[in-house]
Amino acid sequence: MRHLRGYALKLHCPSTNLELKLTNSPMASEHFSTISLLLLVLQCATGLEVEGVAYPLVVATWPFKEAVRAAWRSANEKASSAVDAVIDGCSACEELRCDGTVGPGGSPDENGETTLDALIMNGTTMEVGAVAGMRFVKDGIKAAKLVMDHTEHTLLVGEMASVFAISMGLSGPTNLSSSESIEKWTNWKRNHCQPNFRKNVFPEIGCGPYHVHDVKLNLCGEDDARNCFEAFELQSNVVGRHNHDTISMAVIDKWGHIAVGTSTNGATFKIPGRVGDGPIAGSSAYADDEVGACGATGDGDVMMRFLPCYQVVESMRQGMDPQRAASDAISRIARKFPNFVGAVVAVNRNGVHAGACYGWTFQYSIMNSTLDDVEIITVLP
Repeated sequence: MRHLRGYALKLHCPSTNLELKLTNSPMASEHFSTISLLLLVLQCATGLEVEGVAYPLVVATWPFKEAVRAAWRSANEKASSAVDAVIDGCSACEELRCDGTVGPGGSPDENGETTLDALIMNGTTMEVGAVAGMRFVKDGIKAAKLVMDHTEHTLLVGEMASVFAISMGLSGPTNLSSSESIEKWTNWKRNHCQPNFRKNVFPEIGCGPYHVHDVKLNLCGEDDARNCFEAFELQSNVVGRHNHDTISMAVIDKWGHIAVGTSTNGATFKIPGRVGDGPIAGSSAYADDEVGACGATGDGDVMMRFLPCYQVVESMRQGMDPQRAASDAISRIARKFPNFVGAVVAVNRNGVHAGACYGWTFQYSIMNSTLDDVEIITVLP
C-alpha cells in the first residue's frame, strides 16, 4: 500500500474479488476526490490495478520553484480552489519577475515599453479570462481573473484592458518598465535594433521607419533590387530561453478540479501591439476536468497557429497518455516549422505528467503530496 501524506489507498481487482481500502485518517477524504474514486472503480471493472492519486498537484513550465510553492501552499494548506491556487502561483512569479519574462520590468518592445499578457481557465466550467498587451497594470493574472469573473467576454486588450483592470480595483496606472529593461532596450537601439521580428522590409539594418517590398524596390533601385532582396532572406533567431518565455501553470485541487493560467511580458523587442500565445486559450494552456491540462512555452507566434494545448488535451481524451500526447503536439509543429523552439507539459486527471520539446532543452516543475519539495523535470529535445 502506497502512503500519500496522511492517507493511503489501494484498489485491487482480481477477477473474483474487489478490494478498496482507505486509511481512517481524516485527511483521506480531503485529498481524494469523488471523481477519482469513481475512476478507480471504473478502471477496476476492466481488471486493472490502480493505486492512489496524489491531490493536490501543481505543475508549471520552467524551474520557477517559488511560484510553484506559492500555488502549492494555496491548494494544500489553504485548500484553495484550483483557480485561486493558479492565481496565487502566477502572481508570485509576476512579483518575482521570473527570468525577466514574467510580470513588469522585462521584455521591452521596439518602443522600450513593457506590456503584459495573461490567461486563466477554469477546467470545471470552461470559463476563460485573459488580457493582452495590457499597459500600466502590473497584475496580469489578476486582471485576467477579473475578466473571467466580471464580464461575459474572454479577452480584453491594450490600454482598455488597463482601464478595465484599474476600474475593478487593481492598482495603476504604473510604469511597467525597469532600469534593466530600459538598459536592454538602449543597448538594442545602439545595435541598430538587431535582432528584431521584422521580415521582408527595408532597411535591413536599422531602426526604421520600415517599408514594404514595393517601397524597398524604389529605394534600392531597379537594377540592384535582386541583391537588395537577398540580404533579407536570412532572419535572426530571436527566440530563446530568457527572452521569450511564459509561466504556464496547471493545478489539480483537493477535489480533483483543474485550472490553468499563464503570465508573460511577451517577446523581447517585439513589434508594439504584438500578442503571442500567452492569452490564447488552447495555445499557451488548456484544461478540462474530464481529461487533464496542458501548458506551453516557446515561440508563441508559431505555436498559436496549432493550438498545441488544445491538441494535447483532446489527444488524452482520445486515449493517449500524457507523454504521447505532448510529443504528438510538438511534432505536428516541427513538421511544418523545423526551426521553431517550444515545449509543452501535459498532465492527466490522475496526475500523470510528461513534457516534450523541440529546439531547446526544457524543464518543468512539479509538486504533489508524494514530494517533500518542488521537483524539476528535464526534457531533452
